[in-house]
Amino acid sequence: MADYFTPTVVEPEIPDGDMTPLERLLLSRIFETERYNGATYLFSEQGPSDMIYLPRSELAAALTASGATTSGANAFIKERLAAVEDDTSEIEIDMSVIGWPFLFQDIVSRSATIPYVTVKSAFTCSKMRSDGFGGMAMLITADDVMAKSTHDLIEELEAKVKASPTKDGGQEDIADKTL
Repeated sequence: MADYFTPTVVEPEIPDGDMTPLERLLLSRIFETERYNGATYLFSEQGPSDMIYLPRSELAAALTASGATTSGANAFIKERLAAVEDDTSEIEIDMSVIGWPFLFQDIVSRSATIPYVTVKSAFTCSKMRSDGFGGMAMLITADDVMAKSTHDLIEELEAKVKASPTKDGGQEDIADKTL
């Protein structure tokens, strides 16, 4: 069995004042963090976590502390809290439902210093399997999430080669050829 990894880095470091307490809490469970001069560097050695678990009390406190700020995280967590029993002490949050990039969109939309966030990921695998290698780049603005994987890039390059005219001006049919 192969193990798949997605080492990831997020740039720039996010200033503390640009994140709500709830966003900071969620991002610290999705990514690993290091603190530098009043900002947080986000990364993951194995890959961002889609499933996070938080004590209800910690989640509720971060939501309360973030209440004055308009944030998609506030609405998302309010829904999650409303969906679980009152006596549930640990909340399971499936971030794949909405995806974590929305957290960065909200941060960028409020920030006076960050026009966008970039996310770079490597796809690696413990065995030499073609589906386990490559990478991805993402640029997140307040209004858009743009991403491209190395697989996307190869498809674009293959399409370009397939559409290239031959030396005699005709179209070469290379659909069955291996590149």
